[in-house]
Amino acid sequence: MGGSPASVGSGVRVLIVDDDVRVAHNHRELVESLPGLTVVGVVHTGAEALEEVRRHRPDLLLLDLFLPDRTGLSVLEELRSPGWRREVGVVDAVIISALRDVDQVRTAMALGALHYLIKPFPLRQLRDLVERYASARKRMEAMSTVTQSDVDSLFGMLRPRASSRSMPKGLTATTAERVAEALRSADGDVSAAELSESTGIARVTARRYLEHLCSEGRAELTLRYGQAGRPEHRYRWVP
Repeated sequence: MGGSPASVGSGVRVLIVDDDVRVAHNHRELVESLPGLTVVGVVHTGAEALEEVRRHRPDLLLLDLFLPDRTGLSVLEELRSPGWRREVGVVDAVIISALRDVDQVRTAMALGALHYLIKPFPLRQLRDLVERYASARKRMEAMSTVTQSDVDSLFGMLRPRASSRSMPKGLTATTAERVAEALRSADGDVSAAELSESTGIARVTARRYLEHLCSEGRAELTLRYGQAGRPEHRYRWVP
């Protein structure tokens, strides 16, 4: 993940580039609803995108593939050129398109796109991706050097949320999202028993989902030691 010096410590700055005004509005509302993220602009052409990148130096582009004047991939390719990199640094990008052509996906990957979202998609999928990006970026900004474990964790945080087909046996994506939402809304850390009470899910089941969220980098486990007995497992959402 890249970014400009101006963005460090000031939250994640997002530029939305989409020729569909309604879609751009929906994406703006979603990003602005998330803590620690700011929309620095909404534009509808490739030329406007480059102008706004130069002006605001965003951290992340939500970049539509089809624009009136050029493709989103050509915008990203220009931003990867040496001149633009010297001027604005590395700008991360998520490609958004209805096009299912594998060559376009391959090109997006080669240009360093974080992900390729195929329209139509549920907004929660975009929210999950942007939240992951913000969490990983925040963690990176606190590091000066990394271990292999750190690298594995950072790349893991950027992976899309597991679907119900790839989740551990007995867990479902719907319930995982329910647990994630409860944890995200909690005031501080919680135990499996407390989350069980707030969601109506059995404590053992709640703990399995919490452990799954930890393995994905979406939650963190801490141990609270009392005067006697085993330490209490406490979980908190990774902002």
